[in-house]
Amino acid sequence: MNSETQPNNPLHGVKLVTMLEKLTEKYTWEDLAGQININCFKSNPSIKSSLKFLRRTPWAREKVEHLYLQSFKK
Repeated sequence: MNSETQPNNPLHGVKLVTMLEKLTEKYTWEDLAGQININCFKSNPSIKSSLKFLRRTPWAREKVEHLYLQSFKK
């Protein structure tokens, strides 16, 4: 898909790993866990373990995408 197929999707072309990396630069894992109550942010958090969880858990991924948009797409 190219950008013309999704002109109104602000997340188009943004990888989940990129979202997590930017969020963890801006917030601590503790802050992220406070905003999104999921265990992968609370116990032994890492980008790798969070990616694994978020790829299998659509509702949690949606929350991360929403937080990313709030944080960076103003």
